[in-house]
Amino acid sequence: MTKFDRYNDLILRSLSSEGRISNTKLADKVGLSPSACLRRVQELEDLGVIRGYRAILDRDALNRNFLAYVTVGLSNHGIKSHKEFEKVMQDAVQVTECHNVAGAFEYLLRVEVKSTTDYKKFHAEVLGSLPQVNSITTYLVMNSSKDERGYC
Repeated sequence: MTKFDRYNDLILRSLSSEGRISNTKLADKVGLSPSACLRRVQELEDLGVIRGYRAILDRDALNRNFLAYVTVGLSNHGIKSHKEFEKVMQDAVQVTECHNVAGAFEYLLRVEVKSTTDYKKFHAEVLGSLPQVNSITTYLVMNSSKDERGYC
């Protein structure tokens, strides 16, 4: 296993904010030779620390201006109930994140849609149609001063 030193930390931070940076620029930014930098990146990929690269999408440009975090409580806490809920969330295009959490509710969702009308439709037709859903609480995002979702 590779050691996580300041170079690997700088590489990971740089790639999480700019995944398409050239190896030469990345090497310069972190203070390594291009060959040493490339070896480290490849090792981090091989170890599964870097699982992939993705584009950061602009919600405004996509007309997905309504962003909410939604907590969902289930009435049935069995494995089957969880798997059925997660399958529906996997297929729901409005849900960009689905986390099973510990606490007062079972799931925390990130939901992105065009408008409150679209959210109401998702709320009623998707969440409201599931028999195991016991509670739904919506937290509307007004502004995001920090968002580092380069981690998964």
